[in-house]
Amino acid sequence: MIRLPIEIRGKEFIDFGNKLTTGRNCRIEVTVRAIDYSVKQKLITFGDNIILNDNVHIAARYSIKIGHNVLMASKVFISDHNHGNYSDPIHSDANTPVNDRPLYGSEIVIEENVWLGEFVVVLPGVTIGKGCIIGAMAVVNKSIPPFSIAVGAPAKVIKTYNFETKKWEKVK
Repeated sequence: MIRLPIEIRGKEFIDFGNKLTTGRNCRIEVTVRAIDYSVKQKLITFGDNIILNDNVHIAARYSIKIGHNVLMASKVFISDHNHGNYSDPIHSDANTPVNDRPLYGSEIVIEENVWLGEFVVVLPGVTIGKGCIIGAMAVVNKSIPPFSIAVGAPAKVIKTYNFETKKWEKVK
């Protein structure tokens, strides 16, 4: 089910999976600078049974893979790229207009059965493991291991699931 309005750019580079549901005002895009029409690879891949609530924005230049049964609350932002690079070995020139800086980034993987809370931001190079919960307003700038609950800016793991006790337990 696709709720309108929705904005999709570069749809030929997106695999929408099966049973995708979107809220209103979602924006799913492959950046114009990334499109090589001679290569038909998918830069955004959705698994099956994905739910995106209102105002979710997903932007890819490299690769974003979203596993099966992922739930995203409203206003989630996922981008595998930035305008410029700001860490070693390459630093973008501060005098270059931001929009003229080369795009840098790396693949994002969101594994299956993940729940992203309201206003979550997922940054380039991150893997969010199977069964994770990412709390509202978290900024995920580092990978999160499977079966973890992470919150904050930057996101930190506060609980993990114990399969023996069948409980989410605080990280010490």
